[in-house]
Amino acid sequence: MSDVDEVDTCIIGAGVVGLAIARELTNRGGEVLILESSPKFGEGISSRNSEVIHAGIYYPKDSLKATLCVRGKKLLYEYCAQRNVAHRRLGKLIVATNSEEESQLETIRDRANGNDVDDIDFVSSSALKDIEPAVQATAALLSPSTGIISAHDLMTAFLGDIEANGGSLACRASVTSVNVESSGFLLNCDIDGHSYRLKCRRLVNSAGLNAQDVAGSISGFNPGLIPKQYLCKGNYFIYQARNPFFHLIYPVPDTGGAGLGVHATIDMGGQVKFGPDVEYIEEADYSVSETSFSHSIEAIRRYFPSLDDRHLAPGYAGIRPKLQGPGDSPEDFIIQGFESHEINGLVNLYGIESPGLTSSMAIAETVSTRLDATSG
Repeated sequence: MSDVDEVDTCIIGAGVVGLAIARELTNRGGEVLILESSPKFGEGISSRNSEVIHAGIYYPKDSLKATLCVRGKKLLYEYCAQRNVAHRRLGKLIVATNSEEESQLETIRDRANGNDVDDIDFVSSSALKDIEPAVQATAALLSPSTGIISAHDLMTAFLGDIEANGGSLACRASVTSVNVESSGFLLNCDIDGHSYRLKCRRLVNSAGLNAQDVAGSISGFNPGLIPKQYLCKGNYFIYQARNPFFHLIYPVPDTGGAGLGVHATIDMGGQVKFGPDVEYIEEADYSVSETSFSHSIEAIRRYFPSLDDRHLAPGYAGIRPKLQGPGDSPEDFIIQGFESHEINGLVNLYGIESPGLTSSMAIAETVSTRLDATSG
């Protein structure tokens, strides 16, 4: 091994988005190395979510979340079919439990239509009883293009493509600092307790919860361009009883925009889980919060009154890397390239929360295009 190894492109972070970007770049013939601080790929945000393929319903028109979700959904369904990645197009019901929420359904459908999601249909309370007898609601919206996916299977497929194209993944590899040089970047790393230096021409910061720290470690990087991150925990509970649902069941989301409400999703094995709730925290903590249990039961019973909480057990918790604090208006993804920081060959990704998994392949296209535009 030379004193300083060299690679064309380095990606920091091997979650679903980092892997999708690496796959896109290696498909285009690029030499790519992924650095992941954990022992395995996808152990952070990517392994602690609802594993839902979102339709693109809720997000503001022309936002990155809207456009990349709709594009990503199409790419993801096509890829899963081609590579036999476990997934199911179950459909989703957004249910209203009173007249005020019914009026919000109109707004949600209009926003979906504005995002070119034109398959949303209204469902009356009587029709709802036929298709979801366990659900209590006065009306609902049906999103037939919403589905579920095995995130682990997807990431495994992405990694298989990366390695088949000559890319590689190094785990237990933490980036401690980055020096910007005339020809690219010099990364100072710790790999399994050993110091390691790496030069690359292009650098993608897809470090999830650590993206702000990575950006802050880049020499000369303007700290004013690093958005503040808020950690938002979501607790999930497993329903250890027969699955009462045929679709994913979502309440009308909170108007504050911090989350989509405590919803019912189904995994690839048919297990029902409820979550996530919204709990802003100061430090990363993946324990399921005991205080959220009673609040979640109350929220679930609004649309599933026959819930037997004796069958409800703590499952897991995930953390969203939000760019808005409690009570603030929702923020969009940030994909920050040369147009913002004027550093050639660098892309930073911040706030890649939901619908990040659904959007992953479209995010990868966007990052690749931005790198091509600024890297000679």
